[in-house]
Amino acid sequence: MKKILEKKQKRAALVKEARHLLETAEKENRSLTSEEEDQYDRIMKDVDDMGKEIEREERLLALESGLEGREGEPYRQEPGQQQNPESRENPRATEEYRAAFERFIRSGTTALSEKEIRAMQADNDAGGGYLVAAQKFVQELIKAVDDHVIIRQFATTESIATSKSLGVPTLDSDADDAEWTSELKTGSTTEIGFGKRELRPHPLSKRALISNTLLRLTSNGAESLVRERLAYKFAVAQEKAFMTGDGVNKPLGIFTASKDGISTNRDVSTGNTATSIQGDGLIEAKFALKGAYHPRARWIFHRDAVKQIRKLKDANNQYIWTPGLAGGEPDKILDLPYHMSEYAPNTFTTGNYVGILGVFSYYWIADALDMQIQRLVELYAETNQTGFIGRLETDGMPVLEEAFVRVKLA
Repeated sequence: MKKILEKKQKRAALVKEARHLLETAEKENRSLTSEEEDQYDRIMKDVDDMGKEIEREERLLALESGLEGREGEPYRQEPGQQQNPESRENPRATEEYRAAFERFIRSGTTALSEKEIRAMQADNDAGGGYLVAAQKFVQELIKAVDDHVIIRQFATTESIATSKSLGVPTLDSDADDAEWTSELKTGSTTEIGFGKRELRPHPLSKRALISNTLLRLTSNGAESLVRERLAYKFAVAQEKAFMTGDGVNKPLGIFTASKDGISTNRDVSTGNTATSIQGDGLIEAKFALKGAYHPRARWIFHRDAVKQIRKLKDANNQYIWTPGLAGGEPDKILDLPYHMSEYAPNTFTTGNYVGILGVFSYYWIADALDMQIQRLVELYAETNQTGFIGRLETDGMPVLEEAFVRVKLA
């Protein structure tokens, strides 16, 4: 914790140095010189780099404290029970299954016994090579995706095991306020209207090719190679869809105006300029969100937008961007935490979205689990490669538009 605090204090000093450059130019009623602009950019790059170091340290601290996930919790075995804790729920979670799956990744079904093939088989086409991934493999793949996809970290995620879709109930019309009446009266009649949002997981797939020589010689394990590449490809596809997907055979994104998600009624203009973000506009956006949402609300911007925002001041000449100093405290914009995504909009022209503020637990994701890996051997034999196809199914959409405010240019 002390190390994190020292880094945050050092980063705060750099921010102060950058602000001094801006304030000096402002007092002299001029723009930054090219030399000052370069110096400012170098300082802010150091701020960003140090921010990443702080984030890694805080994440590691949280993992060590058992705040993320429950992998560190001891298995509580029932009295008299002799069982591998990993296999108590699913035989695919055993180390034996994991080892067999690793052999399959390296060498295909020829490395497996008939018993292992039957245990791993997920369909009737043995020649096609469809096998269910080992339980540990599935968990690590999902975790790697979460590390790359911002919304997944805060969204409400449901798994669909037996049905084709997930129905999310919505309150379309609420009852009127209660009325003061006499002892024998019950007030006027009102109706409460309920609706439903439906999420239908859509297929998402990617193919990765790996050298057979690399599969055979790698010291890190062939399984990790496949996992890392597929994790990256699945993460990018989901991030784009959760941000800007149109909802047609893919998730509905937060930056897509739709009556099924977030309509244009939740758009707030950033001010009177068509090419840059204005501080007054961000203040308008913050207070377009009901105060009850503020404790859980956070911004999402592209890094190009954050670069602009770092130079903005409010009506009291105070910077609206503030670095977190205390251990575990995030950087903030107008006292609310923010996150950067490479897939948030960054085209600064009239009418375009440039950011969003919201409570992202009201973005719902429905996953159809049982990740499948198909191994392709003969298809790439001439190039001495093995192909791996990963498949999963997922859907997502905002389910309560009043919990979000989109920021757009005038």
